[in-house]
Amino acid sequence: MSKPGGTAGGATAGPTAAAAAAAAQKQRALLQKADADVSSLVDNFSALINIARVNDPPVRNSQEAFQMDMRASRMVHSADSLLKLVSELKRTAIFSGLASLSENVDRRIEVLSQQSEETERMLERIGQEAAASLKELEAHYYSSVVRTPLYD
Repeated sequence: MSKPGGTAGGATAGPTAAAAAAAAQKQRALLQKADADVSSLVDNFSALINIARVNDPPVRNSQEAFQMDMRASRMVHSADSLLKLVSELKRTAIFSGLASLSENVDRRIEVLSQQSEETERMLERIGQEAAASLKELEAHYYSSVVRTPLYD
């Protein structure tokens, strides 16, 4: 029984299977990072809202202000991490799109060159058949009894 990413007989499946496995691993890592950043944003925001009430003792207000600053900086860090993640995803989409586009262009060039070769062979064969038919028609015409000269 063969494993995903390989073929039966112990041979490797090649670069496409390795690339697919690497892409799946990268996708899982990016999804985990996005989940962690979003949950951090939500947790810090809810803590920031809970801390934001005004109390009478000045010591408690300064402690809460410090906690609010800390939570706000964590939110900024998580948001920055998400922005970097989005940038990386865009870059990956662009470059993988270009690689895919390049592969499609190469495949299309190969198909069109094969069609061009087939067309050239077909035209050559048609030309040979036309030449043979013309010779045959000339032979029939010149050996025909019905042939009448155009100018006497």
